[in-house]
Amino acid sequence: MPLFTRSNQTPDRAGAATDEGLPSADAEDSTPTEPAAPPAPPSDATPGKPEGAAAVAQAAEQEGAAAGDPLDAGEPADAEEPTEAERPTAVTETPDTDDTATGDTATGDDEPPLAEDTDTPAEADAEAGPIPADADETPATTTTTTAAAATTTTEDSPTTADPDADADATPDTATPTADPTPTTRRAMLRARYPVAARVLSWTVTLLAGALVVVALLLPNKLADFRPSEFTRIPVEALLGAAVLIALPRRPRLVAAVLGGLSLGVLTLLNLLDIGFNEFLGRGFNVVLDWSLLGDAQSYLKDSAGEAGALGATVAAVVLVLVVPAVMACAVVRLSNLMARHTATTTRATLVLSTVWMTCASLSLQVGGVPIASEHTAAVVRDRAARVKATIRDERGFAKEARADAFGNTPGSELVPDLRGKDIMFTFIESYGRSAVEDPIMSPGVDATLDAKTKELAKAGFHAKSGWLTSATYGGSSWLGHSTFLSGLWIDNQNRYRTVTAGDHLTLTSAFKKTGDWRTVGIMPGVQKGWPEAKFYGLDHLYDARHLGYQGPKFSWSTMPDQYTLAAFQRLEHGKKHDKPLMSEIILTSSHQPWAPIPKTIPQDQVGDGSVYDAIQKAGKKPADVFYNSTKVKQEYGKSIQYSVTSLIDYVVKYGNKNTVLVFLGDHQPMARVSGDQASRDVPVAIVAHDPKVLDKITDWGYSDGLRPAHDAPVWKMSAFRDRFLTAYGSTPHPSKG
Repeated sequence: MPLFTRSNQTPDRAGAATDEGLPSADAEDSTPTEPAAPPAPPSDATPGKPEGAAAVAQAAEQEGAAAGDPLDAGEPADAEEPTEAERPTAVTETPDTDDTATGDTATGDDEPPLAEDTDTPAEADAEAGPIPADADETPATTTTTTAAAATTTTEDSPTTADPDADADATPDTATPTADPTPTTRRAMLRARYPVAARVLSWTVTLLAGALVVVALLLPNKLADFRPSEFTRIPVEALLGAAVLIALPRRPRLVAAVLGGLSLGVLTLLNLLDIGFNEFLGRGFNVVLDWSLLGDAQSYLKDSAGEAGALGATVAAVVLVLVVPAVMACAVVRLSNLMARHTATTTRATLVLSTVWMTCASLSLQVGGVPIASEHTAAVVRDRAARVKATIRDERGFAKEARADAFGNTPGSELVPDLRGKDIMFTFIESYGRSAVEDPIMSPGVDATLDAKTKELAKAGFHAKSGWLTSATYGGSSWLGHSTFLSGLWIDNQNRYRTVTAGDHLTLTSAFKKTGDWRTVGIMPGVQKGWPEAKFYGLDHLYDARHLGYQGPKFSWSTMPDQYTLAAFQRLEHGKKHDKPLMSEIILTSSHQPWAPIPKTIPQDQVGDGSVYDAIQKAGKKPADVFYNSTKVKQEYGKSIQYSVTSLIDYVVKYGNKNTVLVFLGDHQPMARVSGDQASRDVPVAIVAHDPKVLDKITDWGYSDGLRPAHDAPVWKMSAFRDRFLTAYGSTPHPSKG
């Protein structure tokens, strides 16, 4: 809109020109028809420039763009230019003669501006507002609009400087501005604290980069955590950078978000791998192992209490929600930075790619770790391979489980050489080879085994022992139990569900099939319904709810082993039966975290278990033991000594000439105790009063006594069933799968 009229034009009415144009050279000769408008009150705004918070935001944006600030709110280089319609035009402001605005705040003060408010004549003229066309002034304050510097046009601005123009059509420059948006507030903070903002911006960017690199190089075993693992160049980062640089803005944003979320999920799976490798000696199976998370929560509840389990659960949920979100934000931030500095990031990517290929071709290493890393790609390939193998295994194992060398053997032809014997199959929790051979644990355990061998001999019993390789490690005891009893290699939850849902013959069900034994199970670790009792051929099951215990829990273990055996004697073994007894007994006092540990007490003091209150309170706390590598080994060794002592004392006290005991460990303890490179071997021993029982296994090559020699035979745990059935006279009648 025109701010001035030509000097040689005669207005039709006061303050209205009949022609438009720019002021001419003879403007000074013009005679104004109306008195000049009063000067505008002082203002912080200069015509042609943004005012208030907008000025701060624009200044901060320009400064951030010039400095390459990663937090710059502006668009990257590929942002579109505004169209002609979107370009702002010149602004014309008519001051409100009733109010005076200072900055963005209306004061309502009619006082004239102070002299010190005007820095220079030019600035004073700029602040004075529009000048009438016939005023004896040069158009020094005229603002023209260019593409480089544009201001906002006020639609209702008058076309002339007519003082009689409608006041309602004049924008009120004293109107306070609205609250700044978050973007504006951030820009204002940058303008006020530029150095701090720049330092914070680059710090966050560096943290985002470090987070992405760590996620790409994160090992899945605690033993692999060392500085050299994180000094490598991940090829996945180079490929991702190349893709993000090449994509336009919107596809780039989508790719960055999806890539960040995927990297976050992969990080969570790596963390699960770390936990599973630490406790179970294997990685997390994304197909089968989700059900084990509930068991982990129950374990925490039993060992750390309700509060500890709740805290761990909340932390896990927060981790699941936060890690993918933070990783996505980090990748998006880095992608925006690359888009703003495309040339620099392209050169850097090419240089690093060249370095990566050189290191890969020359097999260069730092600390024994290759500099050129493909860790994430290898992890993804490994997971995919495990998923495929799991799916194939599900199809193949069902057929394998239906095939059984003794599946069609009549009961009369099963274990005829053990007729009339009371058979005890007993599992000692976490009793592994490390307990017998580790230099920290073995002295106490070996002394106990040797001492108990002598006690058995005095009572007329003898023993032979060897090694079995368990199908599990560090936990999942039921996999070891089912492998030993079924003769099938059951190393995952799906195999366990498959075999227990069928009718595959087990050692315990073989005795039931004969019809000559009463079969019972003593399961203090079972605290709810256990349908597997039918699969194992048990006539009666005594779980934790049926053993009458009134004492305290010892961390995860519901009751001391000495009490479990005393309850077995009271409920079954001590009673008269028409048939001999076959029992499956699980002893749990040696279950992690191995604190507190029960103590052996006189048998006549066991009672209902209340006597253990004082022992439990005087015991060590799990937190004081579990996280100390030396203490946890020592306490684990003591727990094995306690379990072995309880079992052998029971046999010596309550055994007779028909007693046959087969006892073994279900798996090795976790890696913190057994060691990172420990085998999966566990001791197994057969104890009998009748020498003919042990004569049947002379060809096994087992060691005499309860402690197996280092070079004693090692079999897979799944091989024991067929060897045992064969040794004691069973006739194979295979069933086909």
